[in-house]
Amino acid sequence: MKPSADTALRIYMIAICGTGMSALAGLLKEAGHSVTGSDANIFPPVSILLKNYGIEVKPGYRADNVMESTDLVIFGNAVSQDNPEAKAVMEKGIPFTSLPQALRDFFLEKCKSLVVTGTHGKTTTTSILAWILHSCGKEPGFLIGGWLKNFDSNYRLPKGKYFVTEGDEYDTAFFDKKPKFLHYCPKAAILTGIEFDHADIYQNLEQIKAGFKRFTQLIPKNGFLLIEDSCVNMEESISTAQCEVETYGFSGGANWRVSEYSPKKGRGSFLLSHNGIPLRRFDFPMIGRHNAQNASSAVALAIKLGVPTEDVAKALANFKGIKRRQEILGEKNGVTVIDDFAHHPTAINLTLEAVRLAFPGRRIWAVFEPRSATSRRNIFQKKFVQCFQHADKVILSRLFAPEKIPPKDRLDLDLLISELQEFGKEAYLIPQVQDIIESIVKNKKNGDVIMIMSSGGFSGIHQKLLDRL
Repeated sequence: MKPSADTALRIYMIAICGTGMSALAGLLKEAGHSVTGSDANIFPPVSILLKNYGIEVKPGYRADNVMESTDLVIFGNAVSQDNPEAKAVMEKGIPFTSLPQALRDFFLEKCKSLVVTGTHGKTTTTSILAWILHSCGKEPGFLIGGWLKNFDSNYRLPKGKYFVTEGDEYDTAFFDKKPKFLHYCPKAAILTGIEFDHADIYQNLEQIKAGFKRFTQLIPKNGFLLIEDSCVNMEESISTAQCEVETYGFSGGANWRVSEYSPKKGRGSFLLSHNGIPLRRFDFPMIGRHNAQNASSAVALAIKLGVPTEDVAKALANFKGIKRRQEILGEKNGVTVIDDFAHHPTAINLTLEAVRLAFPGRRIWAVFEPRSATSRRNIFQKKFVQCFQHADKVILSRLFAPEKIPPKDRLDLDLLISELQEFGKEAYLIPQVQDIIESIVKNKKNGDVIMIMSSGGFSGIHQKLLDRL
């Protein structure tokens, strides 16, 4: 169903608590539509966001939740064809669509679409770009899979000509198996790098690279593509791009070169040069070389869009960060608890490296829940051994929903713990959240930093731990 500017629709969203789905729900409601939805997994921070938006969420999936008076149903990509509500939609003949197609139909076709994609750093980079453009008077719309502290939201209706979107390569819906980002009609894009992920969708890296190749082909000749300079998997995916392409990163050959990175008291700063000409030093409230790189790409695209460099620098300095991205949740009795979304070996390694640099001389605990479709599989069995090198103590919880992964394909946690110990790492497998908390409380020392990593809610371990410290 193509939306009309004058028609308010009754929209029902299945799996509304997905990060992207919740943002779309907010956009649609603020645009004047009636929005409700359902989900089997309702947990903070998304549940809080939806409550703040005044959107009713029904727990679980029931056929009788789907009303015949509904004008449009939007399916999250996690919804299967045999979902009771999906079956009811088909039986009742209610018009339906996917998240990315709805975003395109309702918003993107009316704006200049700026898309941030890649295996890592999408949420951070998209958030920084949206904030810079907003601070500099461009009034962009955005949809981001994270809670931006500057806006206290994960979406914003566009008032200017730009719409900033976090574009992922995950499939669109059970009735549309192509990557989400192929719906986003990009006019300019940032590609942060390509690695294997989403093992439940893609069989190998080559399939992922093919998806990104199709994406880069969508950018028009008068568009612009910015790519991370050091990624070895990028060349094939950009080989047929018809637009202008520039690189960014720490490499000396990058068009937008990052150098002289310096972390200090929870902030980072870096020098950015363009084609060998120094622009200025940029300061921002995040740590880690990877975040400096993320920030540099957003800065570069903003400057490319005509935003004055000094205005960009001022905006970046006032960026407040994103929930669940190296988010310090609290410090109690000398112990600091940090939450992060990291779940891929590369992301875990970079996150722990950043925390190590930010808290020199302090003991770092890495507490990890293998929850994503890829992290629960043995694809990264060896890489997980290497990615905890910057932690002093490692605690692994049980696999999330192991029954959904064939036994032969599951990550072997006992083997992982054994190999970590062989490398001299103090590592433990503690399946239950309450037992993890008790172990930390019993063995903590003043100055400890507890780095909790999961792509989900991790049974609310963060607050439970703070309550016990």
